[in-house]
Amino acid sequence: MLSDIEIAESCKMRDVREIAQKLGLTEDDLELYGKYKAKINLKKFDPKAKLVLVTAINPTAGGEGKTTVSIGLADGMSRLGKKVCLALREPSLGPVFGIKGGAAGGGYAQVVPMADINLHFTGDLHAITAANNLLCAMTDNHLLRGNALKIKEVYFHRCMDMNDRALRELTIKNNAGTMKGCESYERAESFEITAASEVMAVLCLSRDLSDLKARIGNIVVGISESGEYIRARDLKAEGAMATLLKDAINPNLVQTLEGTPAIVHGGPFANIAHGCNSVRATYAAMSLADYAVTEAGFGADLGAEKFLDAKCRIAGIQPNCVVVVATVKALKLHGGADKAELSTENIPALKRGIPNLLKHIENITNVYKKPVIVAMNRFATDTPAEIDAVLEACGEVGAKAVFTDVFLKGGEGGKELAAAVCEACEEKSELHYAYDLNDSITKKITDIATKIYGADGVEFSPLASRKIEEIENKGIKGTPVIIAKTQYSLSDDPKKTARPTGFTVHVRDVVYKGGAGFVVAVAGDIMLMPGLSKSPCAERIDIDGVSGRIVGLS
Repeated sequence: MLSDIEIAESCKMRDVREIAQKLGLTEDDLELYGKYKAKINLKKFDPKAKLVLVTAINPTAGGEGKTTVSIGLADGMSRLGKKVCLALREPSLGPVFGIKGGAAGGGYAQVVPMADINLHFTGDLHAITAANNLLCAMTDNHLLRGNALKIKEVYFHRCMDMNDRALRELTIKNNAGTMKGCESYERAESFEITAASEVMAVLCLSRDLSDLKARIGNIVVGISESGEYIRARDLKAEGAMATLLKDAINPNLVQTLEGTPAIVHGGPFANIAHGCNSVRATYAAMSLADYAVTEAGFGADLGAEKFLDAKCRIAGIQPNCVVVVATVKALKLHGGADKAELSTENIPALKRGIPNLLKHIENITNVYKKPVIVAMNRFATDTPAEIDAVLEACGEVGAKAVFTDVFLKGGEGGKELAAAVCEACEEKSELHYAYDLNDSITKKITDIATKIYGADGVEFSPLASRKIEEIENKGIKGTPVIIAKTQYSLSDDPKKTARPTGFTVHVRDVVYKGGAGFVVAVAGDIMLMPGLSKSPCAERIDIDGVSGRIVGLS
């Protein structure tokens, strides 16, 4: 069978202007990046389409294929005659060269040009990295040159778009030398991956350039000796940072292998950030089509929770239907099956793992009050007994499950799922939330942990408690909460698979993101800068020195 990149390269792509025409866009609405990529430059949005949110169970080494299913679903809708547009996140170079690989789908359900999207694309992540690090440079320059703002502690950190664990803890030594009026200093520093940076969140939550500039100005850089927050606007950094992001704020238009329009923009991780593509990308998809298919990162306890509790509130939108993606193999892994034997029928392990899927279904239907369709990404090794076990379990909780073949058949393999989703979109529903915005930070975190994760409660470290008190004493309230935790479990312990019970979530730090407008709670051992695996994808990626043909990218 052909590899993902071989399938992508064999596709005859259409001119992006032709794709734009399907959405009613003209060349005047585009900024072309070659023949197959363009930025959409719209002044106003009218988000009226039916919105479909694609999420998943907690991920496993067996893979779930959420992006693949999202793409195949959109292609399936297109084959049913629906006017549909995808809204996906941009890949980060960290996972591309790390263990996860790319994020352009797989098999015959991909967005193209695949290599471009997975690599530098239109430069958005580089612009975000530059803007982030400009603020850091201006902060350290201010500290060196007298520290007129009396910054006592720096909260804002540098970033880069690559997994590099060596940058997790550093020491900055700024030597004034003979510079008049300057003082040498030494301080701790650390890097975050660009996908976790607040500038990424700011870009993804901004409605327009003015909103972007205002949000950048609100970024908390640190705290002063008198206990006041020092913000980016105090350093006069917002203008230059917004200038660096003037093109990056516009969504990117590409296409699926079948020519379905796809808007790919913004790439925050869901395990350490808010996990959704940009508001402007979602607005564009909802303004230009009748159906918009979007995704939220990792499991529904992370990406979907943040999409529903944070992004929907900030953007004033709500999905008409939520699709939860799973595979038989992944559910067997949750049930304790041996990874080397996933192709062998194992009903006991499957039944032990199914509760993970059921918990995510319950959260969407019982907490958020939204219709759910389960998309089972089919493998050839799935047996009739295993398929029946999943269908029966989903049926018992009132959820329709559809086995899809989008990886092998593209849109044709997604037509049954598309029909079920379109039907579910006709149900009347009103979004509820997991917590009240006006509650205390502690209460909001506890509500997420108990209602969505199934925890018994939350334990806050002294540092986290101090940070919460600091934030609330400044009168900051009414903000969403973003929990950074492992993606592999409903708990904060990656080893607790399936549907764990009797656990406590441990919050070790809390950070106020003034520009993004939310509070981040860091739970468990989650790292804001991932590291490379023992055998990263980078070892298998290569390019032919003569033809320029890339291999190993997936």
